[in-house]
Amino acid sequence: MKGIVVGLFLAAGLIATGVMLERSGKLSFLDKTGIVLKDREVINEESVVTRVVEKATPSVVTVSISKTSIIDNNPFGFDFFGDFFNIPRQAPEVKKIEQDIGSGFIVSEDGLIVTNKHVVSDTEAKYKVVIGKDKIAEVVNIYRDPVNDLAILKVNEKGLTLVQMGDSDKLKVGQTVIAIGTALGEFRSTVTTGVVSGLGRGITAGSALDGSERLENVIQTDAAINPGNSGGPLFNSSGEVIGVNVAVSQSGQNIGFALPINIVKESMELFKTTGEFERPYLGVAYRIISMQAALLNDVPAGALVQEVGAGSPAEKAGIKVNDILIEIDGVKLADEKNTSLATIVNKKKIGDTVKVKMWREGKESEVGVKLEKREN
Repeated sequence: MKGIVVGLFLAAGLIATGVMLERSGKLSFLDKTGIVLKDREVINEESVVTRVVEKATPSVVTVSISKTSIIDNNPFGFDFFGDFFNIPRQAPEVKKIEQDIGSGFIVSEDGLIVTNKHVVSDTEAKYKVVIGKDKIAEVVNIYRDPVNDLAILKVNEKGLTLVQMGDSDKLKVGQTVIAIGTALGEFRSTVTTGVVSGLGRGITAGSALDGSERLENVIQTDAAINPGNSGGPLFNSSGEVIGVNVAVSQSGQNIGFALPINIVKESMELFKTTGEFERPYLGVAYRIISMQAALLNDVPAGALVQEVGAGSPAEKAGIKVNDILIEIDGVKLADEKNTSLATIVNKKKIGDTVKVKMWREGKESEVGVKLEKREN
């Protein structure tokens, strides 16, 4: 009790003399009203966020779509009442669609911008980006990554402010993160904050109508992610991009996901070297069988093959549906971080032959699979 009383008197004494100890550990001087004087800077959570926003916002862009849509007023090929009464049919209606649909961020001074592949998935549409408050630049080329939900947009601009990239391998659960983007495709430069809620997650993004994609090793965060800030950057408290906002859970609140920035770095290196996203592929759709499920079903853990692509390297090597792939080049396949089939194959080169150990009808065997270029 004495310690508490002494502490209270000590605090009172410090305030009386105009000194306050901030959470940063620095001393700030107060005037009689208790307001921090300008000669000392207060470091707290709020100022960290505002600094990141001021530093990073010039590098964040809004992605907009421009498309002409033709609406057929006679979708069934006939108009019963119109044809019966000899009324002329309505001509198809031409409607021009222009709207903000996503976000992105600048990665080079000469006009390269990273966003999600699903943001620019319509190959017949035209796209533009809004840089800063009102600078509009037409997208002259789009490079889509066939493996990851990433795309690089090219605009004819020079002297752009690029983001600073961090290291997503050094992330820790609980770290503060800041997302910037065009929320709901309407509110540009929206800022949301949160923490890293989980690492090494695996999710299936997309829908049954638009197609789905398995994304491995993603970052889970409670910072608000929505369709409008998809493709936008996720920053750490130092203003470095550590992820690309990609998806939000439809079944739970405050559950968003981002692709680790190190995946983007690898893709960028590949792009700079070849001018495109050349990737090797195996050619199977699979579902991971965990150790627990394997024990219950008396089968090995690994990747259960659910589909084999026609003409794929896997088909050529004799891999079939219901085979369980156990290892690739000695690396065991499991439901753990960095050991997914996709992760292993992505680290290989086109033309490499990998040794695949698999289980079929109670017997183990090994085949060599020559990896080929995956087309977009």
